Parts: sequence; structure tokens; C-alpha cells
Amino acid sequence: MNLPHIDFKDGTVEVLKWIALFIMTLDHINKYYFHEKITLIFDLGRVALPIFLIILAYNLARPGALENGVYGRVMNRLLVSGLIAIIPITLMGGLIGGWWPLNIMFLLLVVTATAYLIDTHHPIIAQIVFFLGGAVVEFWWFAGLLGVAVWWYCRKPNWTAAILILISWGSLWIVNQNSWAFAALPLIWIVSRLPVEMPKYKYVFYTYYPLHLAIICLVVNYKNF
Repeated sequence: MNLPHIDFKDGTVEVLKWIALFIMTLDHINKYYFHEKITLIFDLGRVALPIFLIILAYNLARPGALENGVYGRVMNRLLVSGLIAIIPITLMGGLIGGWWPLNIMFLLLVVTATAYLIDTHHPIIAQIVFFLGGAVVEFWWFAGLLGVAVWWYCRKPNWTAAILILISWGSLWIVNQNSWAFAALPLIWIVSRLPVEMPKYKYVFYTYYPLHLAIICLVVNYKNF
């Protein structure tokens, strides 16, 4: 039985990205301003992460990604955006020791670095990066495995990757304490079948992430500034 290939149109990728950004923004407003009191928004917020991971993995798995230096550019952008985002996140509090866990940009960085090391035939170093990195980022190894498994499947559909995707996707329940992450599946399926066109803005995700957190931070802490 041949497994289907994942093949998104560029417009589909961009629409999914904006949907995930919108959901993530609502989730962060609920988290930092309303202290997660709005249960429905908290549940809905679990949908954003799988979408971000799938978009990243799909783009990294495109033909020529290694030769064209895609991994390096993505890792640099994720690192810069993640470092900047640490400032508002730290000011809003709630982190253990003032820094743990590191934000989602570092999770995506771990996924990208792991995929790069596998692609360049450094499996032992890839495992070290994955396990050490997964210990210090949001959603831990569960989300990291989902990203790497989707990347593997996108490169060459196979049953091992497909099973790992299902296991890692389901294991997000350990972090989320609900199964709302699976709601991303029908959303992705619907959007992938719509005739959508949307221009691509190269740096929007990397800029928007720390910017929206900074704005929320100002609103939350305006009395203290």
C-alpha cells in the first residue's frame, strides 16, 4: 500500500501560517492577560503548534533545501526571533527559574537542527541535539518528534514516519491535557483543498512572534512602566 505524499500549494502554506498566528495570538492573550481563564481559547490554542510544525517540516523537506542553505537561514532567523522574544516572556513571568522552558522558536530550532544533522549524515549528533534541546523547550520531545517525523514523511512517505507522527501527535496530550491538537488535522485538510492564493511575506513569522508578545507585555505591565 503506497502512502500519500504531502503536497501543499504555496497559497495553502501561507493561509495555514496566518490561521496559526491568529490562534496563537488569542492563546497568548488568554495566557498572559486572562491567566488562561477562557477555557475555549486555551483548547483552541492547542491547534496552532501542530500547524507550525507541519509548515516548518514541509518547507525543510522541499527538494534542494540542503543545497540552497535553507536550514542555515531558518536556524538563524529562529534563533534571533527566539532570543528577542525571551525579553517580553520573562517580563510577563510564569517561567521556572526565570527562563524554562524556552519559547516555541527554540522548539522549531531544535527540529530544524535535528533535521539538518540527519540530512548531513550526523545521526549521533542529531540525537544529542534532539534529546538535550527537547528538555529545555516548550512541549518538549513530544512536539520535537512530531516535527522531525513530519519532515521525514514529507521527504519520503513511509510507515515508520507515519506511525511516529500519530504517536507524537497523540503524546501532546501529556502537555496539553486534552486532545485538541488533533483538531489541526481537519483544518489542514480543508484549507489544503481550497483554491486559495496569498502572497508570501518572508519574515512575517519571525517578526510577528516577538512583536505580538512585546505588545501583550506592554498591556499586561503598563502600570509598572
